[in-house]
Amino acid sequence: MQVPTLSHLLPVSLALGVLGLGDLGQAADMSPDQRAFFENKIRPVLVKQCYECHSQSSKKLGGKLLLDAPSEMIAGGESGPAMIPGKPDDSLIVQALRYDGIEMPPKKRLPDHVVNDFVTWVKMGAPDPRAEIPKVARPAPASDKASLWSYQPVSQPTVPTVTDNAWPRDAVDRFVLAKLEASKLAPAPDASAATLIRRLYFDLSGLPPSYDEVARFIENPTGLRAVVDHLLASPQFGEHWGRHWLDVARYAESNGNDGLSRNPSFPHAWRYRDYVIQSLNEDVPYDRFVTEQIAGDLLPAASDAQRDRQLIATGFLALGSKPAKAMNDNFDMDIVADQIGTIGSGILGLTVGCARCHDHKTDPIPTRDYYALAGIFRSTETMWGAAAHEGLTAPQTALHELKAAPPVAQRPEVESIMLAHKPRKSPAKPAFKYAEDAPLAMGARDAKAIADCKLNIDGDSKKLGAPIPRGFLSACATSSTVTIDPKQSGRLQLAQWIASPQHPQTARVIVNRVWLHLFGEGLVRTPDDFGTTGERPSHPELLDYLARQFMDDGWSIKRLIRRLTLSRTYQLSSECAARLREADPENRLLGRQTRKRLSAEALRDAMLSATGDLDLQPAKGSLIQHRDVLINELPPLHQPSPRRSVYLLMLRNSMPPELTPFNLPDAIQVAGKRDASTLATQALYFLNNTFVVEQSRRFAATLQATNENDEARIHLAYRQAFARDPKTSEIKEGIDFLREADLMLASSASDGSKNLSSAWAAYCQVLLASNELRYVD
Repeated sequence: MQVPTLSHLLPVSLALGVLGLGDLGQAADMSPDQRAFFENKIRPVLVKQCYECHSQSSKKLGGKLLLDAPSEMIAGGESGPAMIPGKPDDSLIVQALRYDGIEMPPKKRLPDHVVNDFVTWVKMGAPDPRAEIPKVARPAPASDKASLWSYQPVSQPTVPTVTDNAWPRDAVDRFVLAKLEASKLAPAPDASAATLIRRLYFDLSGLPPSYDEVARFIENPTGLRAVVDHLLASPQFGEHWGRHWLDVARYAESNGNDGLSRNPSFPHAWRYRDYVIQSLNEDVPYDRFVTEQIAGDLLPAASDAQRDRQLIATGFLALGSKPAKAMNDNFDMDIVADQIGTIGSGILGLTVGCARCHDHKTDPIPTRDYYALAGIFRSTETMWGAAAHEGLTAPQTALHELKAAPPVAQRPEVESIMLAHKPRKSPAKPAFKYAEDAPLAMGARDAKAIADCKLNIDGDSKKLGAPIPRGFLSACATSSTVTIDPKQSGRLQLAQWIASPQHPQTARVIVNRVWLHLFGEGLVRTPDDFGTTGERPSHPELLDYLARQFMDDGWSIKRLIRRLTLSRTYQLSSECAARLREADPENRLLGRQTRKRLSAEALRDAMLSATGDLDLQPAKGSLIQHRDVLINELPPLHQPSPRRSVYLLMLRNSMPPELTPFNLPDAIQVAGKRDASTLATQALYFLNNTFVVEQSRRFAATLQATNENDEARIHLAYRQAFARDPKTSEIKEGIDFLREADLMLASSASDGSKNLSSAWAAYCQVLLASNELRYVD
């Protein structure tokens, strides 16, 4: 009996004429994130589960339905289209995957997380970069390499001449002014001292300046260099800039839902967080920083403490979200794909993962190169730990054992959270509890078996081709030859190749990331994609100049930040003449500064600072340190904390409720640039969120404890929230607000009494929700 195929089950009423092919997200229109989602989540499933019966190479094409090209998927088979972009519930492929009246694949239902990926993809509009799918790995065409700017060596551009020689303060300003003058435009005026000091504090430390710090700078704006140096030397610098890198490293303290509706914890991930913060504060050269994270276990160490640090650094390779091993034949290669994708997008700015199933469609990255890298990571043991994650993890011993790490005292709130509540369901196995001072860390080490990886045809680990010698990306060749030690995985040589001054991408990508966080947009506005589908740099010569200076300065991130913040371009106002704004609405010419919304973490920290509750002492460990548990089977683990937001418990699928409304990354893949969209939930957050309400009450209590009159309290409130004195009109508005709030509260009270505390709490909530606190000019 012939097995029914999906096309036989499609209703005839869904005809091709109902849909326009333009509804399908085409390669030229899709974002890098959409492309990565398809390549990592959708294509491998289609290849493995569908192509046997529904591809051009099928021996028996089921129902004339092809699923190996976007146009064929829309056109459908004998009974019509398989998918309606934007409408997952009406798409037959989703219904079939759900086993909702239709059951495909027919033998075994796919895991929930795979079905949900298809739902998400169809909701996106089904962006699909596919064309023809080559089955053989072939070298990249030489012409492709020549056409891509980012694959060329970093140049040494000449600093341009300008007409107005009095305006630039350094070479950065000359590159910017030259383009403005070529467009017959003038830059915006300089920012005021009050605006500039607030900008510097948030950009360098993620915290607002105090009223006294602003006042001192206004009195002596020539002390700018001292302010910059002070902020770069503060421990808060590493906490703020470390958080930027944690976005790239997809940092989280749990695995996320693994396909079995579980969320296993990563109880030792916090050590990597602290390593990143320490490295940024110590200004570890970026080439060394990268090398430690890829191959720290293979580097020599002069002490046990240095060895521990380097082992912890390799947690970069182990932090990725992993599906349940028991339900995934490609589990090992999925781990490799996460590592290649993170290094590719995070460090090189290249979507290398798109070459897993086929030659990269737009960049000179052949499948052969992908599996040359895969051999390096297949020869690596990824160590994330523990026994409670049945079907997911390696044995308990698969963690780095640290020698010099001091014991970390158990945080007092951990016991009450983890032991005082009985699980709603524990689990097939009891939660594994490490010793409270267990010196363990996630990470990577060379595997016992070192070998090249065989080509996975169509990305399927069950369809193997010839072994591919371990190596690097052929289109990113450097003049120095790096040979892989046959007795090692090749990670050390990979790190040396990436961190070479001759590498075309490494310095450019990190310089662009630094520029993005200081100016609101990168010189390349797609910071994770420097390939063909990414944007071209607005100022390519400036990018190369900065990359060359960065390497000449010893790969120092602090020196780069210092250079940029002392430029006149950085110190411009965000306000400008109408002619400049009309001629350059997106600020591509950098003629003004960009007004930036605070990140979720900076916003929460600013609220704590305004109320006087912020504790600047670094947190020790984590709420789940030394505990391997299934997060989904416990009550919520998040607890109030006065510490900086970088130390909050970061669980995949359960991020801190104080942060989630403001576009926090999901930590599934590299997120070099956060989404800045404005959502309705953000307004509700300021109205109803427990954290905001509680901070408003505490702020009000602080003000009322002064025993001053309302006008004096309003002055104090503005100084604490905005580091300035209120205007006369703002004082009047505040007094009027308090009077009206008192009347409203009295009318609603059963005994007619007033509640001054509630009125002040409402006033403080207005201040904490204001644009002035949430944005930096």
